[in-house]
Amino acid sequence: MSGDVTTYHQRVAREKRALIVTAATALFLEQGYDRTSLARIAESSGVSRATLFKQFPSKAALFDAIVTESWSSADEADPPPAGDIVEGLGTLGRRYAELLGRPRMTDLFRIVIAELPRFPELAHAQFAHGKMPYFEALRSYLVAEHEQGTVRIDDVDLAATQFLGMISNYVFWPTLLVPGWEVSAERAAEVVDEAVRTTAARYATTGGRPGPAAGGS
Repeated sequence: MSGDVTTYHQRVAREKRALIVTAATALFLEQGYDRTSLARIAESSGVSRATLFKQFPSKAALFDAIVTESWSSADEADPPPAGDIVEGLGTLGRRYAELLGRPRMTDLFRIVIAELPRFPELAHAQFAHGKMPYFEALRSYLVAEHEQGTVRIDDVDLAATQFLGMISNYVFWPTLLVPGWEVSAERAAEVVDEAVRTTAARYATTGGRPGPAAGGS
């Protein structure tokens, strides 16, 4: 019985946390980070101030949670095993495109860009808690492939940046700048496949099997 009660309370806490994060994101977009108080967020999310402060003792902690949850992957799995650069990059590229395609990701960047002059720490939080962990996962994967001999990469940081940039420059950044820009799931898959082909053609050794990405058209 106690286990059921604990599970119930955990589920309620998760639900309230999700309500808080959703309300905070909307208010930050509408009113700005500086003009949005935790009390207003509690009111908008329908939770008590005590509940909100228990979960998030400060507005900065709440923003960090928004960043972390925006970058978290639904199928958060270990990096693919080294040995097949096309398959591995395809897996990581599809995860990245899926993350960038989430509406909350666009909201997050709009908040950061709007508040950057007054709150540069928001950009730091976005980079440190969001983009950087994903970048490091890709970097570690490329290092593993290099050590196995499937690729030869002298500058892993540059290679990782190039790969992610080929995806984000089509799938994500135009959504912030071009009215009506939309990328279908099929088109996003094509973009990832081309990024994989380009990276494999540049860095794969004979055993790295450069060529069409798995699942490509």
